[in-house]
Amino acid sequence: MKTLIKNGKIITSVNEYMADIYIEDGIIKEIGKDLSNTIDEIVDATGKYIFPGGVDEHVHYGSFGSKLFNTTDAAAVGGTTTIVDFAPQDKDVSLIDAIKKQASKAENQACVDYAFHGIIMDPKDSVFEEIPKLPEIGVASLKLFMAYKGTNFYSDDESILKAMNIAKKHGITMMVHAENADIINVLQRKYLEEGCTDPVYHYYSRPPIAEQEATERAISLAKSADCPLYVVHVSVKEAMEAVRNANEQGWPIFAETCTHYLTLTTDYLAKPNFEGAKYVCAPPLRPQMHLDALWEGVQKGWIQAVGSDHCAVDGGFEAKKRGIGDFSKIPNGCPGVQDRLALLWTKGVCEGKITRQKFVELFATQPAKVVGLYPQKGDISIGSDADIIIFDPDFEGIIRNIDSLHDTDYSPFEGFKFNGLPEKVYLRGELIAEKGKFIGQRGRGKWQKCKPYALCYDYYKEKALPKH
Repeated sequence: MKTLIKNGKIITSVNEYMADIYIEDGIIKEIGKDLSNTIDEIVDATGKYIFPGGVDEHVHYGSFGSKLFNTTDAAAVGGTTTIVDFAPQDKDVSLIDAIKKQASKAENQACVDYAFHGIIMDPKDSVFEEIPKLPEIGVASLKLFMAYKGTNFYSDDESILKAMNIAKKHGITMMVHAENADIINVLQRKYLEEGCTDPVYHYYSRPPIAEQEATERAISLAKSADCPLYVVHVSVKEAMEAVRNANEQGWPIFAETCTHYLTLTTDYLAKPNFEGAKYVCAPPLRPQMHLDALWEGVQKGWIQAVGSDHCAVDGGFEAKKRGIGDFSKIPNGCPGVQDRLALLWTKGVCEGKITRQKFVELFATQPAKVVGLYPQKGDISIGSDADIIIFDPDFEGIIRNIDSLHDTDYSPFEGFKFNGLPEKVYLRGELIAEKGKFIGQRGRGKWQKCKPYALCYDYYKEKALPKH
């Protein structure tokens, strides 16, 4: 299929300009004015913006009790054409086998392209020995959890440092979920013993200091290993400042935040009739001062990307009710992949917090760079995959769960007004979504292989190592 997109304004992370885009065999072949190639279809984008397809580097499908990859049509209609999922590891299952198992769930099911992060959940010698082999299967990032002590998610400092020392030698980007597990455990018991069982105590048992301390500790571990670090879903001002300060001191320390931490506050957890359970995620939602700080962080480049941390809990609100009488039993996670573009554009660009170019950077380009998929993904340039959004900036709407495709019974953003709509979404040159409807062919998503030595390693290419 040869397609020509004409008369739109192309917006990338570094510039804006009027040009035509010629697509052939799923690749952007030419960009320029008044192109006259032999084509099968002309698409008139007059009055529209053209973005690269979104890259959401933080989603959960088919893991942690979440919905499966057949619900990735939600990503497509929301303008996300590539997702990066986490591959949980069962005990006595190798790291690489765990990733292949997760990939098998996506094969012939995913509506958009997909890639993976590894997760160490069985920290033994044979697992650490697999880290150097990850790039061979197209995985270039590895996550460990500092929270959830007493479960197979938890990794102690020794395991994290051991993984960092190996990962650094092979260009693997280290990621951490940074919350102090002991603080959380003690406070959970305290509040439950006092009869404080409502969802809002999910926040009080995971206070900002728990995230701040763990973030600072993770940074110290990364410094001791001289290993780049990417702190996922930063939700508090102090953690963001710890990342910023380390980076400004010359260390390769980076971070992401998520849409809900930029738009929802702790007040949602206090909704009556157990409605607050719908908003339980980890780290928890925070008071407004932290939202304000995070917006400053994304605007000034202290935070590199905005993911969705999409986790549509299987069973929806009914499943959340397992935590009635004990907030610690509420399943973590909220749906959000479909609304990431709408909220980041509306709350960011339309309210003057970020520019259009910064929006593209946060939504597509930097996530692709972090995971090792750039410039194949996350950019509009010759040779890149033709993952393209034709965006109508004049559209106005309201987020309603009835219009959502995440296949659960609620949206955490229900009733939010939004501006702009992905009028057409292309995946490798194929039209897969139009005006909020998925019109593509299910299962057309492909496993994208990430390259090691990605963005977080650019530090070593561009700077002389500091004498720390």
